[in-house]
Amino acid sequence: MKGLIVRRPFADWLVEGRKRWEIRKSRTRVRGEILILSEGYALGKAELVDVVGPFTPKELARHREKHLVDYNFLREYSNGKPLYAWVFDNPEKFEEPIKVNIKKGAQVWANVELVGGL
Repeated sequence: MKGLIVRRPFADWLVEGRKRWEIRKSRTRVRGEILILSEGYALGKAELVDVVGPFTPKELARHREKHLVDYNFLREYSNGKPLYAWVFDNPEKFEEPIKVNIKKGAQVWANVELVGGL
């Protein structure tokens, strides 16, 4: 299963459904159910349903309730480049995080096999 690597606390907020947009510097063609990974664990899963943008940091700041990131973070992260919102739906937080092996060098996506399925 494909997993998206996300820093905490953003990863927690995604699987809890508090955060619906994950802000990235590029689009993705990936759609469907994916694992949300952080610090070597699968915290839960969610469905990646769309990518919207490009946005400037100022435009994205108007949608803070969807991504939970402040303007200064967006401005620094963008470094003058356009930003995209990866739109998530149907989040599910696992009762306990599941330890996963992520190949060294993986920064955005990781292919993950979970023993026994989900």
